[in-house]
Amino acid sequence: MSRWWHGLIALVVIASLAVQLALIFTGGADANSGQTGEALRLGVRLWRLFSYFTIESNLLVLAAALVLVWRPTFDGPVWRVVRLDALLGILITGLVFAIMLAPQVHLTGAALAATIGFHYISPWATIAAWLLFGPRPRISWSTVAGAFVWPLAWLVYIFTQGAFTDWYPYPFLGRDGPGPRSSHPQRGLVVVLALAFAALFKLADARMPALLRDTAPGVAPAGAISAVGRVRR
Repeated sequence: MSRWWHGLIALVVIASLAVQLALIFTGGADANSGQTGEALRLGVRLWRLFSYFTIESNLLVLAAALVLVWRPTFDGPVWRVVRLDALLGILITGLVFAIMLAPQVHLTGAALAATIGFHYISPWATIAAWLLFGPRPRISWSTVAGAFVWPLAWLVYIFTQGAFTDWYPYPFLGRDGPGPRSSHPQRGLVVVLALAFAALFKLADARMPALLRDTAPGVAPAGAISAVGRVRR
């Protein structure tokens, strides 16, 4: 079940990205902003596309989903950070788009299909998969700390390039003051939400049941015990 679910998530992200890239190459609308690219060079459109938090979080979801299709109980310290980054990033993507951006972006046709994949199916299918399958436990406080390296690096990058290009991927990141020193309250709200969600993921990871769980240290899974018994006989 976990393999099928994550395989479908991967297909949704791949299909949405393929549609969006086709639109980029043909001058169609961007699924993140709704803007067309007639006045921009192709290289600029591609650079902007992969600067969106939405796209980066969906790429993390895609990477995590492919790993979980391959091995549903995969583990490792770097993997735990990547997995939490995917969960945090895609949850923020879904919520921020639905609450703050969707009323401002009016899409039709292929761009609408891409944004449904990026902003609706991918976020909630990913969160549902984690709630159902886990695997748990996987999240420590050091994992939470490591997971904030990517979002903070993304913010530094966005504000740095914005100081030179005057382009910001989302309206609430743009200047109503001098770049990153702006006091726009929505920016702080997103950071606070990320911290709150990370804490919730940590607590849920330790306490919620899951269809996939680690066995206790030193205890082999039941299937492994059965296999050993058959070999001995």
